[in-house]
Amino acid sequence: MQDTGPTFKVRVNLVQVRVVVRDSRDKPVENLRREDFLLYDQGKLQGISTFNVETTNTRKAKAEAAAKTQENGVEKSSEATLSLPERFVALVFDDAHLTMEDANISRVSAGKFLDSISPNDRVAIYTTSGQITQEFTSDKEALKKTLLGILPRALMDPGRTECPDVSHYMADQIENQRNDQVLAVVVEETIQCQFNGDRSKTAFAQSIARGASMRALNAGDTENNFTYRHLEDILRRLSGMPGERVLLMVSPGFQLASQYLDEMGIIDRANRTNVVINTLDARGLYTPAVTGDISRRSGDTLKTGGYKTMYRVTAQSEATNVLRDFAYGTGGTYFGNSNDLVAGLRLAGTAPETSYVLGFSPQNQKMDGRYHTIKVSLAGKQKYSIQARRGYYAPKKVNDPLELAKAEIQEAVFSQEEIGDLPLELQTQYFKTERAAKLSVVSHLGMKSIHFRKADGRNVDNLTMATAIFDENGNYVTGGEKILEMKLLDTTYERMSRTGLTVKSSFDVKPGRYLVRQVVRDSEGAQMAARNGAVEIPY
Repeated sequence: MQDTGPTFKVRVNLVQVRVVVRDSRDKPVENLRREDFLLYDQGKLQGISTFNVETTNTRKAKAEAAAKTQENGVEKSSEATLSLPERFVALVFDDAHLTMEDANISRVSAGKFLDSISPNDRVAIYTTSGQITQEFTSDKEALKKTLLGILPRALMDPGRTECPDVSHYMADQIENQRNDQVLAVVVEETIQCQFNGDRSKTAFAQSIARGASMRALNAGDTENNFTYRHLEDILRRLSGMPGERVLLMVSPGFQLASQYLDEMGIIDRANRTNVVINTLDARGLYTPAVTGDISRRSGDTLKTGGYKTMYRVTAQSEATNVLRDFAYGTGGTYFGNSNDLVAGLRLAGTAPETSYVLGFSPQNQKMDGRYHTIKVSLAGKQKYSIQARRGYYAPKKVNDPLELAKAEIQEAVFSQEEIGDLPLELQTQYFKTERAAKLSVVSHLGMKSIHFRKADGRNVDNLTMATAIFDENGNYVTGGEKILEMKLLDTTYERMSRTGLTVKSSFDVKPGRYLVRQVVRDSEGAQMAARNGAVEIPY
């Protein structure tokens, strides 16, 4: 196909929304169609341009199709065929806030959850203290061994009780919310525990109460700050994995205090890198502890005990807010108020049996990089619950076509979604040497649908072909990029339109299993193709 000018098509303008629809028993709903969904961007109804249904069978078929790209190799069993990574789950334990009881129950439940993960899932284990790390793997025994190290690791010593005893919640109320009632309770406790009820020492008690409040606020904020920074590191690691990305956080929750910007920063980073955050309340079905931690000496007095009980109950209730915000802000699932943590982990950590991928191109969108809210609903089926991302960031206007192409290609490389603007066939081959192997990726591209521009009697277009090789745990191994500058005479153009274009790229690798990702983009029409391949090179 020839054209006198470029066909403008901006792929980054396509927004994809993964949707899970569940019934009243939390079972995924099947057999929904495109017309069953309503999708709103900034409150305006959008047309759904692409629609895909993902099921266990479709994921299996995709893995088998990738495996068939290998031309030569060993006989592969069905298990080997399906073992390449598609979904990456970062299992994060908030050991900075966990109690010993919560840690024990969470550890046992997580072990049972690992037995249910798919061969296509890769799981990593991290902690908010930063002291436990197991990178992405399908080795369940290695993951279970790592779980043995999950213990409470509070940054600040929780075993020491000050006089007065001020919690992070109380300190936030005093210092940030200017709650005089809470300050009066702390002053009263100080008079009782330090001055035996001598009210002539009230001025001293007020000074001591203020100091204790500031120390408690700084300690709680510091612990939370470490939690946020480690979550950022985990998101950074997860964002580089080639497939669906899920952060599953197991935590009793914690006080936000004045750190709303940190919380929003985590949600923002997750949304920008297409990471869904699922959260699970490690406390299960809990009764608010009216007496506080029984392992610590209580500083409550007869006059302050009732107030402090109320503060403890409120603090424990508010601790879940951050877990709900993380989940709902990224289109994830929050699981709480239940002792069946195994079921919660499976619900939040395993791929649903059925999900829907809706794609739309926002109309009259400004390329300003701002956040847009999304709402997905069902036409006439309001009895179902819907899990979907709450928004996206509009792309920024890019004046340089090369920068635009680079951004689109990079996004496509670290996805596993296949793109079919152009007909692309992929085959993998290998040739073994004494200590290594040469992996070849052979791509055949149909040329009929490519937009060429006529210039100086020739047919002009540039093709960028990017290849990335990932190991069986999703780690980037090697890759490369070729730019083919085509200035074809009419006779050459006619011949290539019939036969297509074949390109071969070779890479030095070690024996093992590899996921191959091939992305092609043409410069004139901004059309793309992306295919997945697989190869197993025996040792």
